[in-house]
Amino acid sequence: MTLEFRDLGLGRTLVDYTEAWELQRQVHARVVAGELPDTVLELEHAAVYTAGKRTEPHERPVGGSTPVIDVDRGGKITWHGPGQLVCYPIVRLTEAVKVVDYVRRLEEAMIRAFADLGLRTGRIPGRSGVWLGADGRGPERKIAAIGIRVASDVTMHGLSVNVDPDMAAYGAIVPCGIADAGVTSLAAELDRDDLTVAGVAAVLRPRLTELLAFAPYEQSPDVGAPRPEPGRERRVSYGLSPIG
Repeated sequence: MTLEFRDLGLGRTLVDYTEAWELQRQVHARVVAGELPDTVLELEHAAVYTAGKRTEPHERPVGGSTPVIDVDRGGKITWHGPGQLVCYPIVRLTEAVKVVDYVRRLEEAMIRAFADLGLRTGRIPGRSGVWLGADGRGPERKIAAIGIRVASDVTMHGLSVNVDPDMAAYGAIVPCGIADAGVTSLAAELDRDDLTVAGVAAVLRPRLTELLAFAPYEQSPDVGAPRPEPGRERRVSYGLSPIG
């Protein structure tokens, strides 16, 4: 599978959410029609809250000047803005690929990319996205979010990675509907002030290419689970069924 990455000005341009959403629709239509290869849009948004279909009224911000946009993806409310990497993979899913498998592959790509940066992360059962476990720095906390839509067997929306954003923006909402955990960033967890959105995108690109080839892969352990012994890793094929 050919996967084309389109950088919409990382580190140089903040993209309005509604403009990016319209571009997603245009690219989606062309991928559906077979006019474009599978494409990943990479960008950094101007500050905005986006509310997925399951957002509850009490989870929305009260007051403030940051716009709130209701969107057609799954999930709840989240924030996008400066210092956050957003990737919208617009890819065709074959009948063999279940939506849950696609979501797990996005998570796995980020888990591996963060490991490349020196940070151990994982999944928490029952929660989507990528997480760090509770430790001396704080409770369980989310570092990357996922919200997708599939139409005509082609995906839209995607993932967001907190690189070095203003975390205060999350204080006005119940991010992703999760009231009992925290939100964090790569910069905070790695104690680095030199991370850039473009730099993290460069690390994530090969991992997305690897996982969205839809070949079997070794699934990273959940947060808090011990590392499996060599040769005993959970090998995943389509539909999250272990093989081998």
